[in-house]
Amino acid sequence: MNEVLKVIKSRRSVKKYKPDPVAKELIEQVVEAGLCAPSGLNAQSAIILAVTNKELRDELSFLNAGKDPFKRSDPFYGAPCVLVVLAEKSAHTYLYDGSLVMENLLLAAESLGLGACWIHRAKETFESPEGKAILKKLGIEGDYEGIGNCILGYPDMLPQDKPRKPNRAYYID
Repeated sequence: MNEVLKVIKSRRSVKKYKPDPVAKELIEQVVEAGLCAPSGLNAQSAIILAVTNKELRDELSFLNAGKDPFKRSDPFYGAPCVLVVLAEKSAHTYLYDGSLVMENLLLAAESLGLGACWIHRAKETFESPEGKAILKKLGIEGDYEGIGNCILGYPDMLPQDKPRKPNRAYYID
């Protein structure tokens, strides 16, 4: 089977991580894959914040948990790295553009032997005054919407395969 198809079929969400920091070279490869995602009219509206700074990572976790209906203590499951995807709202397809970036991040992580998981509530985090202050402090200007958080790290669990629902593809010849 083709290597890309193997990665697509084997990728699962990892929800437990070793505390070891992720090698910078691996983070850079994952980020590069994200930035290679297609975008509407090639607008390239999405940006990525690669957060390994523990204080900022923990602040993002706290802001995200405040919006968490399940009230987990760490919605990032202990992952040492968070790749935040935001997209410039002026681009007509920003939500789709950012979603494609997220998928590329998840697949690249799998291909490199890293665990990853899409964590929601980036939109709510960066709509908050605290989230806006983070962007301002980082010197990021523009009208960005949080698309998702891709947590990244070395897995400390093996996700179970879940069966795929049948009858979701229709072939019309």
